[in-house]
Amino acid sequence: MSNMLSQTIVGKTNVPMISAARDAAMMRAKVIANNIANVNTPGFTRVDVKFEEELRKALDRTRLQGTRTDGGHMKIGRLNLSDVGPTAYRPYDPTQPSGVNNVDVDTEMGKLAEAQIMFNYLQKFHQGSFNKLNSAISARAIQS
Repeated sequence: MSNMLSQTIVGKTNVPMISAARDAAMMRAKVIANNIANVNTPGFTRVDVKFEEELRKALDRTRLQGTRTDGGHMKIGRLNLSDVGPTAYRPYDPTQPSGVNNVDVDTEMGKLAEAQIMFNYLQKFHQGSFNKLNSAISARAIQS
């Protein structure tokens, strides 16, 4: 199958969103691991990942969607799903639970476990989506 045809078919499925969610889970795990590594670094400010909120906004059909006529124009309204991706940021948190910075190792370990579970689930869901798509293209029964 040609690359363009493949992109067109895959683009009409949930695979691109699953990939973005999987990327967000992977980025979140890396960010959390970095937070944990810096638990004893004086003045370090923890980092978090924003994705789900942006995805909800992009899926909200009650929000207007703007159209840009030039790549330099500001994006307005609801984002296209293809524009949604994970973003690392430093949330405002003046507390210092460790006494050295704002990283609480217990909280971070819980978030790391959650990110790993989410990544594993999304990986299986992603593979299942490709299996279904491959079966449909090949006109074969879905392999379980």
